[in-house]
Amino acid sequence: MEKITIKDDYIKLGQAMKLAGLVDEGVEAKIAIQNGEVSVNGETDTRRGRKLTDGDVFSFNGREVMVTRAEA
Repeated sequence: MEKITIKDDYIKLGQAMKLAGLVDEGVEAKIAIQNGEVSVNGETDTRRGRKLTDGDVFSFNGREVMVTRAEA
């Protein structure tokens, strides 16, 4: 499982996909999410603005990524 580290309390799903390198552009994330190709914590989520926090796991194209929060 891959990990991304955020410094804020949350990151939006589309932004997280770009940060993890799963997509190159926001429009790619938008389309994948709207088409139901992305899951969050094991459930399909079609909200691009879904807020992910420390410990959340999202997956796309067979890759799983966990969100971790940087220590203050």
